[in-house]
Amino acid sequence: MPRHWDYVVQNHRVREAPHDRFAGFRAFFQAASAHFQARLGVGLTGSSPPEYRAHEQLRLELPAAVRSAARATIPAGRRAIAVVLAGSSASRHLYPSTASWELVLGALARRYPDSVFCLVGKLREDGRTTSRVSRAAVERLLRRIPGAIDCFDRPLLEQVGLVEASGLLVSPHTGFSFLASTVGTPWLCLSGGNWHEYFFNGVPFHSLLPDPRRYPSFAWGELGSKPLPVIDADEDGEGPRTPSMSVARVREDLPELLEAAELLLEGRLSYEQALAAYFPRLLSAYGGDRSRIFSFDQIHQHYLP
Repeated sequence: MPRHWDYVVQNHRVREAPHDRFAGFRAFFQAASAHFQARLGVGLTGSSPPEYRAHEQLRLELPAAVRSAARATIPAGRRAIAVVLAGSSASRHLYPSTASWELVLGALARRYPDSVFCLVGKLREDGRTTSRVSRAAVERLLRRIPGAIDCFDRPLLEQVGLVEASGLLVSPHTGFSFLASTVGTPWLCLSGGNWHEYFFNGVPFHSLLPDPRRYPSFAWGELGSKPLPVIDADEDGEGPRTPSMSVARVREDLPELLEAAELLLEGRLSYEQALAAYFPRLLSAYGGDRSRIFSFDQIHQHYLP
C-alpha cells in the first residue's frame, strides 16, 4: 500500500476507550498510523475532512484469473454456498462446534440438495492468523455433508472469488466475512460472539441473534474484562463453548436460519428490510442500551425506535 495520501480516514472506533482494550484492534491502528501519511489531514469516518457522503458502496473488482478459478471449483449448474467455520480468535469456544456445523450444513443440504458448500479458511501455519478449526473437523464435515468442497489454504483472493461466486455466505462473526458484501454476496451470520455486526455495504444480510436472556452475547464493551460465560462441557462432547454458540442454541435457531437462507438465496430480502429488522433486535439483545450499538456510517441511528 502506498504511504502518502491527501487524506487518511480512520474508523471512528479508534477514539473509543472500550476498543483500546483489544490488543489486535490497537495494534492495527498503531501500525496504520505509522504507515499512512496524510498531506492535507486525518479524519474519522462519518465526518469531515474530507467531505463525507454516507452510504457509498465499496466493491472489489477481482482479477479474471481469480474468477476463473472459482468457476472451475464449483460444478456447472450447482448452487454454491460459501461457509466460514470459525474466525481467528484464540478462543475456540466463541465459534460453533463441528456438531453444530453438521446440524446447519446438513439442514441446508437437505433443503437445497443441488448445492455445494465451499468451506473456506486457513489452517496453514505461517506466522499470520489462522482459522480456529482443526483439519480433523474439516475432514469430518467433508465426509458427512453432501456437496462439501475443501477450499482451505487457497490464496486469499481465490477464496474471496469463491464467496463472490456463491449465492450466500454462512459464518459466525469474523473479519473475513465482512468481505462478502464487497463482492455482492448476502451474509447469513451466526451472531452472538464478542461483537455484533456493523458493516453491511448495501447488500442484504441476516444476523441470527440469540435470545439474550438465555444466551448472553457481545462482551466487547460494558462487560470490559469480564468475558462471556463458558459451558465447561457442551452437550455435543466437543469441550467448552460459550452458551451463544452451544449446540442447543444452534439447534433452537435452525428454523430461523433456514428461513433467512431462503429469503437471501431467493432475493426476497432487500437491504432496507434487513437493516430495519436487524437494529431493533440488536437493541433488544443489548437490553435497550443504545449507547452500546455502533455501525459503519452510524446507519443504526435511522433504524432504532
